[in-house]
Amino acid sequence: MFGKSDTKEQALEIPRPEDLPAGVIVSPDTLRQDRVPPGQTRTRKWPVLDASGPPRIDLGSWRLRVSGLVCKEVEWTWKDFTALPRVRVFSDFHCVTRWSRLGNIWEGVSTREVLNRAGGARPEARFVMAHAYDRGWSTNLPIADFLAEDALIAISHGGEPITLEHGGPARLIVPRLYARKSAKWLTGIEMMERDRPGFWEANGYHMHGDPWAQERFGW
Repeated sequence: MFGKSDTKEQALEIPRPEDLPAGVIVSPDTLRQDRVPPGQTRTRKWPVLDASGPPRIDLGSWRLRVSGLVCKEVEWTWKDFTALPRVRVFSDFHCVTRWSRLGNIWEGVSTREVLNRAGGARPEARFVMAHAYDRGWSTNLPIADFLAEDALIAISHGGEPITLEHGGPARLIVPRLYARKSAKWLTGIEMMERDRPGFWEANGYHMHGDPWAQERFGW
């Protein structure tokens, strides 16, 4: 993992949910009195972290596929995916490397909408594996976290398209888990009956990743 920071710096004042326009979904963790989880420190910058650098992605050949334990497998081109109904979500963002960026506004397609387009999950589906374009990278999470109201496949952040360095053109956002569960460069969503580790989980990171429980490492 490596990191750097770009210039998308926030103001000193922490963005608050009560200042949002109507229609924005508010992540429940932004309503906490103290929004910084144990062991974390707020950053006003927008650090860039990933396992091995950004992949090359051509929007003309970009695909997102939903597979596994769903009623019907589906796949979208970029044009088709960006035509789906969108939501906006206000959430905080907590990296396992101990920084938190508070008050982000994401826009994209809700994970519930995506799964509904596949006819829903089959009854035995309990976990999700998110697959990314970067050399087969993946991450696992419970289906309940994947389908939380504030979870989405985001294509914009702060009113601007998500850059390649930050996981664009589309990345999974699951605000209630550490940011490594919010897979960059998303290309596939696989519904599973049994949990199995993704890239970082197979290398010693926690299978779940709740920042409020400090689920950083181990099983």
